[in-house]
Amino acid sequence: MSSVRHRLPGIKLRIHADSDTNDMEGAFTPLDCLLPSALLRACADGGANHLYNLTAGRDESFLPDYISGDFDSIKPAVKAFYEEKDCKLIETADQDLTDFTKCLDIMVTNIREQKLQVDTIVTLGGLAGRLDQTMASVETLFHARSMTDLPVLVIQGTSLAYLLREGRCHQLNVSTGLEGEWCSLIPVGGPCLTHTTGLKWNLDNQVLEFGKLVSTSNTYEPHDPTEGRKPVTVTADKPLLWSMGICMK
Repeated sequence: MSSVRHRLPGIKLRIHADSDTNDMEGAFTPLDCLLPSALLRACADGGANHLYNLTAGRDESFLPDYISGDFDSIKPAVKAFYEEKDCKLIETADQDLTDFTKCLDIMVTNIREQKLQVDTIVTLGGLAGRLDQTMASVETLFHARSMTDLPVLVIQGTSLAYLLREGRCHQLNVSTGLEGEWCSLIPVGGPCLTHTTGLKWNLDNQVLEFGKLVSTSNTYEPHDPTEGRKPVTVTADKPLLWSMGICMK
């Protein structure tokens, strides 16, 4: 079994993807610190509308490298604006996958072909608004497992989601100062044998499963504020959705 360390949510950013789902008003609090440092920037269809509105007056500093999707959500004026700025427009008509999933696939291909030194893919948006679209964002994280070994994070507002891969001991650094009070482990894909340390309510090789036991509204074990929290460790035999509150400073 391999051991993987993650520094969440203060992880160094090298790349950023932009989801088209949900009302993203207020979701771009990290925009100024994330997007400028990204090696590759993208919008999925209607995500371009939100980027355009939120960066009004300073949009030259936040131009995406490409916008992809079936273009049923992007506004004509927004599409024309980014086209004029030489942003690449990639039409993906496949209706079996979401625009977010297709955008991520294109991004992973670009990372590989350009040999970019990337450590994380971060998506802004996709965790609020319509429940079906939120679940679609989670489903994209399952697709990501076959696309790339890179961590794929989804951030919106004060929430962060990350799919922990099976068969690994994940060590989550939760002492960055940006953590909120809550965290959770959700067995979205099916029953999941789970062991944890560092939580207030740990799991000792217990099975998480809908209709039986899920670990929502959990938090971290008590700690001395002068020493910081110990890492949270999670081992699971199936993919397991980790989510946590984050504080934007």
